[in-house]
Amino acid sequence: MQRSRSQPMPRPLPMQRSQRKPGRTGNTKLSVLSGPVEDPAMNEKPRICLILEGSYPFITGGVSAWVQDIISGLDGIDFVLFTISPQKNQKLRYVLPPNITEHRDLVLGDRESGRRSHNEGRPAVGAILAAHARMFSGAMPNIREMISRIPEGYDLTEDAVVESRYWKLMQRMNEERNPAYPFSDYFWAWQSAHAMLFDALRANPPEADLYHAISTGFAGLAALAASVRRNKPFLLTEHGLYHKEREIEIRKSQYIRGYQRDMWIKAYNRISGICYREADSITALFEENRQKQLELGAAADKCVVIPNGIDIGRFASVVRAPRPGFHVGLVGRIVPIKDIKTFIAVAKIVLDRYSDAEFHAIGPTDEDEGYYEECVALTESLRISDRFHFTGRQNVLEYYSFLDLMLLTSIREAQPLVIMEGWAAGVPSVTTKVGNAPEMVDYDERFLAPSKDAAKLAECVIWIRGHPEEMAEINRANREKAISRYDKKDMLSSYEKLYRRMARPEAGKRRWRA
Repeated sequence: MQRSRSQPMPRPLPMQRSQRKPGRTGNTKLSVLSGPVEDPAMNEKPRICLILEGSYPFITGGVSAWVQDIISGLDGIDFVLFTISPQKNQKLRYVLPPNITEHRDLVLGDRESGRRSHNEGRPAVGAILAAHARMFSGAMPNIREMISRIPEGYDLTEDAVVESRYWKLMQRMNEERNPAYPFSDYFWAWQSAHAMLFDALRANPPEADLYHAISTGFAGLAALAASVRRNKPFLLTEHGLYHKEREIEIRKSQYIRGYQRDMWIKAYNRISGICYREADSITALFEENRQKQLELGAAADKCVVIPNGIDIGRFASVVRAPRPGFHVGLVGRIVPIKDIKTFIAVAKIVLDRYSDAEFHAIGPTDEDEGYYEECVALTESLRISDRFHFTGRQNVLEYYSFLDLMLLTSIREAQPLVIMEGWAAGVPSVTTKVGNAPEMVDYDERFLAPSKDAAKLAECVIWIRGHPEEMAEINRANREKAISRYDKKDMLSSYEKLYRRMARPEAGKRRWRA
C-alpha cells in the first residue's frame, strides 16, 4: 500500500484497557448461559472461526493467552483462525492446538491478491459512496446492504482511487474540514484508512458455523462481512476498548494532524459502533466495559460479562519457599505498554530504603529490543543493576514460589491474569489504576497507584513490606477470591455453551439476509 513518509499507517496492536470508575457494584460477574446442555444438536462438533487483529498467534500477552486457553480447553470444538496482520511471514509464538483445523492470514495493505475489475466493483463503489453520504449527514448507513454489494475477495482500493465521485468527495471534505494542510496529506491519510477498511470488508475467512471477533476494528468488520455473506452468527468479544486504544495512539502521533487526526478517530469510533450494533452477541470481561459498549450502541440484551479465568489447580499448588530479602516481580513483556521504566524507578526508591530488596522483570525481552536496551541502561545509570534482574522467558511458577509481591506498572490492561495467578499462589499485587484492576483489589489504595506514579507505587511496596501479619490475612482472602471468581473452568463452560447455542442451524436464520 502506498503512503507518504509523513503519513505512516497506524499499525494494529494488541488490545487493551480502560479504567474502571468507583461507585458501581464491585466485582460484577454475570452468568452467561447457565444450566446443562440438553439439546442433542449441541453435542455435535461446531466449527468456530476466531478473527484476530495484531495478537494471537504472533504476539504473546494476555489476549493471546486467553485465546490459547479457549482453544486448548474446548477440545470438543473445531477452531479455524483468520488473523489480520501488519506484515507477512510473522513468527508463530504459540504451538497451535490440534483442534485448529485451518489458519488464514490477511496482511493489511497487501494488494497482490485482490481482483481489480472496475465493472465488477461499480455497485460496491456506489454503495460505499451512499454510506459515506449518510454518515456525513449524521445518519447510520445500512452496513449490511453495503457489504452485500462488495464481492468477497474484491479489492476496492484501486477503483476508489480512480473513481471521479470519490475524488470529488475527498476534495470537498478536505476543503471543508482540512483547509490548513495540503490536499496530498489528506489524500494519503484517506487512502491509508480506507485501504485497510476495504481489506477487512473483502476478507475471505474460512467457512464456519460462527464468526467470533476478538475485538472491534478490522477484526470486527471482517467478522461482520463473513456473517452477512454466509448468513452465520457474529459473536464479538472485547478485552479492552479497541477504539479508545487507537485514539490514544493517534493523539500521540506527530505525523497525523488536523482533520486527518479527527478522521482516524471518528473512523475507529464508527467501526466500533457498527460492530456493537450488528453483532448477535457481545461479551466483555467486566461490567465497566460492558457499560461503555452499551453507550456506543450495543443492545443490553446482547451483552454479557464473562470474566477471565486461570488454572486454579496449577497456581494454587505452588509450594511457597521464601528467600532472604524482599522479592518483587513483574510478569510481562519488556515493552513500553508495561512501563518497565516505572518499575525500575520504583526499584530505585525502594532500594534506597531497603537494600536487601530484589526486583525481577519476568518476561520476553525480544519484542522491542530497543526498549529493552534502554531499560538495562536505566538500571545501570541508577546503579541498581545488581539488584534488578531481567530474566527473559521463565516458568513463572518457580518465581511465584518465592516472590513477596507482584507489581503491575502497565499503562493499559483489561483484567490482568497475573493478579489472579499471584493470588492463587499466595502472592499479593500492587497495580496501576488500569482496566478492571482497581475493582479486583476492591479499590484499596494500599494496592493502587496512578499510571507512572513511581512514588505512590513504591509507597505501596514499602507498606506491604512493613505489615507482614496483616498481609498474611489479605493473602488468604485473595486466594479465596481467585478460586471463587476466576476459575478457568467457569470461563470455558460459559463459552462452550455460548458457542454451541449460537452455532446451531437455527441461529443462522438471521434478521437480514444478503
